[in-house]
Amino acid sequence: MEQQKLKVEIWSDVMCPFCYIGKRRFENALQEFEHKDEVEIIWKSYQLDPSMKNNTGISLYHYLAERKGITLEQSAQMHDQMTAMASELGIVYNFDKAVIANSFDAHRLSHLAKASGLQDKLEEALFKAYFTEGKNVADYDTLLKIGTAVGLEAESVKQVLNGKQYAEEVKHDIYEANQIGVRGVPYFVLGDKYAVSGAQHSETFLGALNQTWQENQPVSIDGPVCGPDGNC
Repeated sequence: MEQQKLKVEIWSDVMCPFCYIGKRRFENALQEFEHKDEVEIIWKSYQLDPSMKNNTGISLYHYLAERKGITLEQSAQMHDQMTAMASELGIVYNFDKAVIANSFDAHRLSHLAKASGLQDKLEEALFKAYFTEGKNVADYDTLLKIGTAVGLEAESVKQVLNGKQYAEEVKHDIYEANQIGVRGVPYFVLGDKYAVSGAQHSETFLGALNQTWQENQPVSIDGPVCGPDGNC
C-alpha cells in the first residue's frame, strides 16, 4: 500500500512575528524528519486584525502600545525580545521599518501562489518584506514585485490584485479557523488529526511529525492466501 503525503496546514498572518519564527522552527524540524519529501505544506489565511487600516504614518511600537493598552516603552521591550528570538534562527526583524498594513490582499496572493505550487516561497518572501525590508505588503506594486520575484506571472498577479479573486478562499480559511477553535497563530494541523499551537521549538514539531506519520502508515496484516497461479 502506498503512503500518501502527510498534509500540514498552517494558519498564519504575515503581520505575526511568531508566525515567521514558527515557520523557521518547523522548517528546521522538517530537515530532521526522515520523510520530509513526503510532506505537503498548505498555508491558510488568518488575520490578527481584520479591521486594520493601511497606515504608513504610525510606528509598529505605537500600534501595539495602543492596541494592548501598554506604554511605548513596554511595546519597544516586547519587540526587542522578539528580535532577539528571531535572531537565533537567522531572521532579521527591523520593527522600526515595519509598515502598518492590512494583510487581506497578501493572503489573496498566497492563494494564487498555492495554485501555482509557489505558496511556501511566497510566504517566506512576504515575511521578509514585512519584517526585514520594511515594505508595504498592502501596496499593489509591492505585491506585484514580490509575486513575480518568486515566479508568479505578472498578468496573473495583476488580475488577482485588481479584482476580488480568492477573497472567498481567504474568508473560508478564517471561518475554518474559527470552527476548529483557532485563537491565535501560528496554528499547525498535521494529517487532519493533530494540532500544534504557537511557535513551538523544533523538537516539538519533529515529535508531532513522527507521531502523525507513524499513525498514518497503512496497516497490512498478512495471512495464508491462495494466488491466481494456484499456489496456496
